[in-house]
Amino acid sequence: MSGTFAPRPGAAPLLQQVRAQTLMEARLMLRNGEQLLLAVVIPLLVLVGGVLAADRLDLDLADGTPLEVLTPGVLALAVMSTSFTSLAIATGFERRYGVLKRLGTAPLPRSGLLTGKIGALLLVQVLQVVVVVGTALVMGWRPTAGPVGVLGAVVAAAAGTAAFASLGLFIAGTLRAEATLAAANLIYLLLMTGGAVVLPAATYGGYGDLAAWLPSGALGEGLRAALLDGAFPWLAVLVLLGWTTVGTVLTARTFTWE
Repeated sequence: MSGTFAPRPGAAPLLQQVRAQTLMEARLMLRNGEQLLLAVVIPLLVLVGGVLAADRLDLDLADGTPLEVLTPGVLALAVMSTSFTSLAIATGFERRYGVLKRLGTAPLPRSGLLTGKIGALLLVQVLQVVVVVGTALVMGWRPTAGPVGVLGAVVAAAAGTAAFASLGLFIAGTLRAEATLAAANLIYLLLMTGGAVVLPAATYGGYGDLAAWLPSGALGEGLRAALLDGAFPWLAVLVLLGWTTVGTVLTARTFTWE
């Protein structure tokens, strides 16, 4: 009969499911005070505090002014904080409370769940870039990178996201939630202070040659090369892709959903 309600039970299209999962994951990240602290507040404090301290101490950074050098480094720090620390902690506690186990039985396939998490990371990172770049512009930053530099920065950030996300999932999928919380925060602090992410590897002396091969150092050096010199950071991208491969293999072999 015309106009009769005819239910059609079934799962929504995959793209619609992934979009809904992405938006939900992004909202959860931004509503969590600790995640917001890692994603936005700490990078801004590092940027503003670092520039003020460098100006007051009259530090000489050979690559440029403190603001020019610190802005790409803080962008790298923002990528690391979201794609590694925030993702690892959130996933670890989702495992503990059985959220991942239940989502694994939902109509959304596990590949779609991971895609949703990655999409949420990218949405939050867009917000981070807007906030950090906007603050740097207000402070007087005038980027000079051309099209090659901008493309290099985007590729380096994407490769850094993949590298840190794979390593974050490896930690979250093997350790207990409390251990993941401690390990992710500890690694974040160590890489922030000694991983050549905020400051150039050259400022670390002889250790800088080693730090540049860390995922933090490769991301920081890559963004500095792109945004300061306008160059495409081939070596940094290759290093980050290598870390992505390592993290992906380890995650695939060890990750458990509960």
